Amino acid sequence: MTHGEAPKPKVVSDGKNILLNSEFAGDEPFMLARNLPNVIVIVDKNRVRAGHYAITEFGADTLILDDGFQYLPLRGQLQLLLVDKTNPFGNKCLLPRGILREPISHLKRASYIFLTKSDGVEDPELEHLIREHNPTAEIIECAHKPECLVDFHSMKRSELSILKGAKIACFSAIAAPDSFENFLTELGAEIVYKKRFLDHHRFDDYELDKFFKKAKSFNAKFVVTTEKDAVRIRPDYPAALPFYYTKLEIEILEGVDDFESAVEKICFPKRRSDI
Repeated sequence: MTHGEAPKPKVVSDGKNILLNSEFAGDEPFMLARNLPNVIVIVDKNRVRAGHYAITEFGADTLILDDGFQYLPLRGQLQLLLVDKTNPFGNKCLLPRGILREPISHLKRASYIFLTKSDGVEDPELEHLIREHNPTAEIIECAHKPECLVDFHSMKRSELSILKGAKIACFSAIAAPDSFENFLTELGAEIVYKKRFLDHHRFDDYELDKFFKKAKSFNAKFVVTTEKDAVRIRPDYPAALPFYYTKLEIEILEGVDDFESAVEKICFPKRRSDI
């Protein structure tokens, strides 16, 4: 369940079909629906109402909230907290003075703490700060890494090796474009032209046409964007160059063996203890 602005719950996916496009669903709920084909995805600002709707209309027995840690009207059995290891707590101040949505002391409510964007190197100072507020939560370190490139039109997957030595153009409208661009260069691509838009920007044909024309003038072999950005472009947009988006996966670096083990451990603790 994600948060939205509609007066009643919007069903993005009924677990069988995607019912809304990204413009009406929101880019992140639409991405969830596309990547989790057997999962019901509902958007509603009132999460209690959304949860009740999921149970009564679809018979849901498990509810997962996106950005649910600070949603106090609905108490979860498990609280998962993500902490950006590259900038854990900023200046330790709350919005708008800092980056925090809640005081650091609220770490105590977390059942599991995921350190994202981790490099796998131990950080005793960060761990000590976390343990000051929460001595028992399990800490799991993870990082996003590219899995493959996906053709925007055919959805066919290509190996990342096609980036090596290729002259490419890229664009994004995400909060941290550096990491996306670094992925591409680390995989051997030469970025001959790039453009950054404001976070969550929705693209129109005019600006895309302009970008692709510029990319061609720089002799780019193809264009790459992020999956988040790809869902904000109309599916039949006639790209003037081969057009791909990056597909990311979660790599677990510390705490459990892999992502599937993390899900198993968190969601099915009894089943693991019975093995």
